Amino acid sequence: MGVEGTMAGLVLDLADEDRPGILHADQTLTHKEAVAAAARRGAWLRSIRRPGPFHVAVLSDNTVDYLLWLEAAALVGAAIVGGNTTHRGDELARDLSHTQCQVLIAHPAYLHLVDGLDLGESLGHAGADADRVLVMGTERESSEIGAFAGATASDVIDPDISPATLGYLLFTSGTSGAPKAVKCSQGRLAAISGIVAQMFELGPDTIAYGAMPLFHSNALMAGWGPSLAAKGAIALPATGRFSASGVLPDIRRFKVTYMNYVGKPLSYILATPEQPDDADNTLVTCFGNEAAADDVERFAERFSCRVIEAYGSSEGGAAVQRTPDTPRGALGVAGPDTCVLDPDSGEECPRAIFDERGRLLNADVCIGELVNKAGGSSFEGYWSNEQAMEDRTRNGWYWTGDLAYRDEAGFFYFAGRDHDWIRVDGENFATAPVERILSRFSGVVLAAAYAVPDEHVGDQVMAALELSESTTFDPDDFASFLASQDDLGTKWAPKYVRISKDLPKTATSKVVKKSLRAERWRTSDPVFWRPSPELTYERLSDAAAQALDDATSQRPI
Repeated sequence: MGVEGTMAGLVLDLADEDRPGILHADQTLTHKEAVAAAARRGAWLRSIRRPGPFHVAVLSDNTVDYLLWLEAAALVGAAIVGGNTTHRGDELARDLSHTQCQVLIAHPAYLHLVDGLDLGESLGHAGADADRVLVMGTERESSEIGAFAGATASDVIDPDISPATLGYLLFTSGTSGAPKAVKCSQGRLAAISGIVAQMFELGPDTIAYGAMPLFHSNALMAGWGPSLAAKGAIALPATGRFSASGVLPDIRRFKVTYMNYVGKPLSYILATPEQPDDADNTLVTCFGNEAAADDVERFAERFSCRVIEAYGSSEGGAAVQRTPDTPRGALGVAGPDTCVLDPDSGEECPRAIFDERGRLLNADVCIGELVNKAGGSSFEGYWSNEQAMEDRTRNGWYWTGDLAYRDEAGFFYFAGRDHDWIRVDGENFATAPVERILSRFSGVVLAAAYAVPDEHVGDQVMAALELSESTTFDPDDFASFLASQDDLGTKWAPKYVRISKDLPKTATSKVVKKSLRAERWRTSDPVFWRPSPELTYERLSDAAAQALDDATSQRPI
């Protein structure tokens, strides 16, 4: 069969493998058992397939069933659409209808999310009662899948599968706007999986920890896929979700050697109480992106493992690779066609300048958008979204939508998303350098900076700080802290500071800034502000908040 270089091929290669493949709670499935269970599901998918796009949505936490449906879809050439369990209402309905899913596999805990929703023509308009909604763990699922008890992987595999077969529709995070469904072929995921497995010397004895949500590209490209390519095992959290306090016990229980992450999970793990035996564990390698440089170092030291950061967009249009001499806080280096451009002029930005302590001095001019002038050959497009395609590949170049800067030696640094520009008194700057400074303040677990309207023109900086349980915010201490930061730009000090114990986040712990921008200072969380240009903070009163509402009501962000 012509399945070489595909995810179907990786699954088929494991059909006779008796080594452990999936570990969860007290359950262990060998690869052989998992592939057999996937074949039965694949046979059922083939039996209910209709004309049109063969798209299968899964709405679930990280469960054994989810992994089996991933393998099943790979075998029969269906594309998995990962339903985002944090989406609700019209947003979730749009995800499922836009991607023209033929069937929805839902965990019972999330069935209520689709109750009453119009899921579109492909799934049916009856929401949770639609005929093409199959609920995990029910008698109906057992009966319908059980009808194909004799199916094998060789029986169900689609002979027309090739590396170009669409395997996954991966939604962007949607932290700033409507998510887009990124196309990912079986060949692309198989190639990435093999590279990651080789990079970190993963093999049959590897036990990966799958705590990142399986609807996200990181979970597939840095976790599930590499574990299959290595013929290793993947262990799932007992709850099916990331839990900062549960990571180390799971690592010890399953003897995990490899873990992937995206966003801020390391920050949350580090916020758990430190124990004298934290380094007593089996973890060897932790691989991901978007962790703070301080967190990378602290995590590696505290848990006695190596932590490796890398950059790669979900779309695959640009990549930055770490080298042994990559400076602290940098992403790494890239090919000659990758550069940092001013998004307005299209000209290359000046290189970054640092002081003797490594603090950025010219953020006002060196930060721009990370662009691949080669056009992003591995970008396979968005599902049914030509405008987004044109925006991403304008002028024949691939515009990542990420802000960055580059030093004189050619190393790239992440500076935020393209929506993370703030304009104060005519000066544009990115939020990531501001957030790095705010994260130095004692007790901060997460820091987010974003634009809110100025009363007259332009923006003001608002910061949201998620603090550890033991921390009480002192506005005078915060003002003194800011005054002592000599790399804080003259316009960067937040005018508003929101203090929270739980900021709105995606399932990968990325702060949802569009929610924060929409709420502005109207939140049940305490908000402090600077009513004058002086660096002095006081609690925002209801009267002051109303005056701000009146002054900015016609100035949406």
